[in-house]
Amino acid sequence: MKDMAGYNSYRICVTPAFEDVFSHFYCAENKSDAAIEKTLFPSYQTIMIFNFGTPASFISKTGDQITVETCMVLGPIKHAFNYLLPVGAEIFVCNFKDDAFFRFFGNADLTQETALHPDELLHKNCFTTLWSELKQINCNQKRVEGVLDFSKPYLRRRDKIAEQIAEFDRNTFSPIKEISQKNKLSERTVQVNHKKYFGYTSKEMYRYGRFLKAIQVLQEISQGNAKMDWFEIIDRCGYYDQSQLIKDFNHYLHLSPSQYLKFQEAICNPKH
Repeated sequence: MKDMAGYNSYRICVTPAFEDVFSHFYCAENKSDAAIEKTLFPSYQTIMIFNFGTPASFISKTGDQITVETCMVLGPIKHAFNYLLPVGAEIFVCNFKDDAFFRFFGNADLTQETALHPDELLHKNCFTTLWSELKQINCNQKRVEGVLDFSKPYLRRRDKIAEQIAEFDRNTFSPIKEISQKNKLSERTVQVNHKKYFGYTSKEMYRYGRFLKAIQVLQEISQGNAKMDWFEIIDRCGYYDQSQLIKDFNHYLHLSPSQYLKFQEAICNPKH
């Protein structure tokens, strides 16, 4: 995708062997003559950001600014936040999928959207070394291959319960009750495992799924040039009323539904 002169951003798909580890890789570079600010859509994924140019900044809803000079782990991304790419910035982002972050880093707890250098999680300098190696590569596809090769020895075998949670069809109902019955475990045990392996609860994911559906329906209506019917969105997506719909948009995006329609082109949505 080419956004403007000198600014380029695009996604790179993952090979089938790693589809349960990374959803995709995202690359962006600013070779324009001005800083560029974007908004990152909430994804409930944990991301690892490599920066190979001028330090980039990520700004939370509280106004806290996180500067990425080399490498940073951030997540899970439960709320939208802005990121600033100054002139000369070049970021390469790895998007962990489902329980993959736990499989990689073990018991590291990033459930409060913490930002850390990944070397702090493994207590080794391996990611500093990886950053140095990736910086010498000019092709992002080759960088993806480098990350995948690096990942192989670190990935733990997937936990049986985590695998069932990841594969569960959440469009029907919550996985907690069915998985607890299937494995003869208490619902509390499955809930704890959900939070442990994924960094968020099943209840959080249900709310987020409802919000994603509202985004999809809203865009379908707007692209069809039809008159916006908010009650249709409320009904199709399972909201109680319009205030609950607005509350979710404010919670995830800090925007009302109408404001989202106006500014959606400036929002980077990894789900698209």
